[in-house]
Amino acid sequence: MIQREIPDADARTDSPVRTCIGCRERELAAELLRLVAVSSGNGQCAVAVDTARRLPGRGAWLHPEDRCLQAAIRRRAFARALRITGSPDTSAVVEHFDRHRKGSAARSNPEPPGQRNR
Repeated sequence: MIQREIPDADARTDSPVRTCIGCRERELAAELLRLVAVSSGNGQCAVAVDTARRLPGRGAWLHPEDRCLQAAIRRRAFARALRITGSPDTSAVVEHFDRHRKGSAARSNPEPPGQRNR
């Protein structure tokens, strides 16, 4: 078995390190979103964001960045990482990214007081 040297950043911490399914970079698990496959009821699987990191089943990890999400969709990485057949519904993940993108835009560009209803 070939053993690779772990980079210094990973060796200094006791936290688990995971690989992003989008960009394939290693990162601390605390910096990544955990994704799981859930049954959508009609025999299909959907991908859900596990914000509490407590849902059962195999997890996949993704940076909370659009470029990683798009790469994972383009590469069909969700099905492979979660070991499910077929093409899973990723709309919940896309919606999660959209909500957080809108929330961060609202926080970074607040309107000055009194400028709202002009």
